[in-house]
Amino acid sequence: MRTVQISLNSIDKVKSFVNDINKFDYDFDLVSGRYVIDAKSIMGIFSLDLSKPIDLNIHVEENADAVLEALKPYMI
Repeated sequence: MRTVQISLNSIDKVKSFVNDINKFDYDFDLVSGRYVIDAKSIMGIFSLDLSKPIDLNIHVEENADAVLEALKPYMI
């Protein structure tokens, strides 16, 4: 599992983020405080406080390079 910090501070950024990670078969979790939600759920993302950075857990053992490359616009 890999963990990166991301910022989703606009509606357009959230939409493009969900579209980008839905291209992968891995599981993604967003962690904000004590809340953990499925990062592929646009409704779940909007339930979080998006004004602060959020931890993204990527459940991948190897070949995380393609995922990290797709996530570059969102990473802090």
